[in-house]
Amino acid sequence: MNQLDALKQYTTVVADTGDFRQIDAYLPQDATTNPSLILKAVQKPEYRSLLTDIVAAYRDRPLDEIMDRLLVRFGLEILSIIPGRVSTEVDARLSFNASATVARAERIIELYQAQGIHIDRVLIKVAATWEGIEAAAKLERRGIHTNLTLLFSFCQALACAQARVQLISPFVGRIYDWYKKSAGAAWVEADNADANDPGVKSVRQIYNYYKKFGIATEVMGASFRNVGQIRALAGCDLLTISPDLLAVLVASKAPLAAALDARAARSLELTPVSYDEAGFRFALNEDAMATEKLAEGIRAFSVDSARLDQLLLAA
Repeated sequence: MNQLDALKQYTTVVADTGDFRQIDAYLPQDATTNPSLILKAVQKPEYRSLLTDIVAAYRDRPLDEIMDRLLVRFGLEILSIIPGRVSTEVDARLSFNASATVARAERIIELYQAQGIHIDRVLIKVAATWEGIEAAAKLERRGIHTNLTLLFSFCQALACAQARVQLISPFVGRIYDWYKKSAGAAWVEADNADANDPGVKSVRQIYNYYKKFGIATEVMGASFRNVGQIRALAGCDLLTISPDLLAVLVASKAPLAAALDARAARSLELTPVSYDEAGFRFALNEDAMATEKLAEGIRAFSVDSARLDQLLLAA
C-alpha cells in the first residue's frame, strides 16, 4: 500500500488544482480551485479553448458574469471526474463586502444548477474575513454550503464554527512560511518539522477544539509545502493536496498512521470560546501572522483575478 492509499483510510483526500486532467490518476473524493490555479490552467494550450469558448458564447455579458461562467466551466469538468464536491471561489476583491459575496455565490450556484449539478456537490469558497464569515452564514441558511479559505488563526476558525459553515481550509504551508521567514537564521528545520510544524500545530488545535465541542464544521488542511505536514495531519477530516505532493505520496510505501484522533480530542480539557465582531477583529489583530497572511492572500488572489479579467477581455 502506498502512502496515498494509507492516508485515504483516515482522511478524505481532495485534489488542489485547476488542472483537471491531473486529477483522475489520484482518485480523490473532492477537488478545490482558486483564482491562481485557474489562471495557471487557462494559460496552458490544452485549456485555452475553455476560456475562448466561454468568451465567444457570453461576450455581451458583464465581465464578472463571464468570469463566474469560466470558473463554473472548470468546476463542471472536475465534477465529471470526481465523485464528490468541487470548491469554487467568489472573487477575492469582494472579501470585505458581505452582500456582494452572497450575490456572486448565488449566481455561481445557479450556473451549476442550470447544468444539472445538485447544490450539495458545490462548496462556495469565501475568504475568512468577518464579512466573508457573515456572508457564509447567510448562504448556509439558504442551503448553499461554503468553504472558508485563507484561514490562519484560531479566532477565524471559531467564528466560522459559530456561523455553522460547512468547511474551513486552514493554510498549513503559509503559516509555516511566515514563521520560517520571521525566525530567519534562527530557524532550525528539524525542530519545526512534522508534528512541531507551526502550521500543523494550528490545524491540530482547531481540529481538537471542534471535536471536543461537537462542532460539525469540517476541517480541511490546505496549502502544504511537504509531505511531512500531510503525514502529521493524517486523520484530519479532509486534506487538499496538490498533484505534485499526491505523486510523492503515491511513490512512497513507508508506513503512515493516523496522527489526529477525534475520540482523544473529546477527552481534552478545553474552555469554550466565542466571538462577537469586536472580539474577532481584536483577536485577529493580535495575531501578526494571521493578519499579514490574510491580507497577503487576498491581495494575491485579487491580482490573479484581475489577470484573468485581462485574459477574458483579450480573448
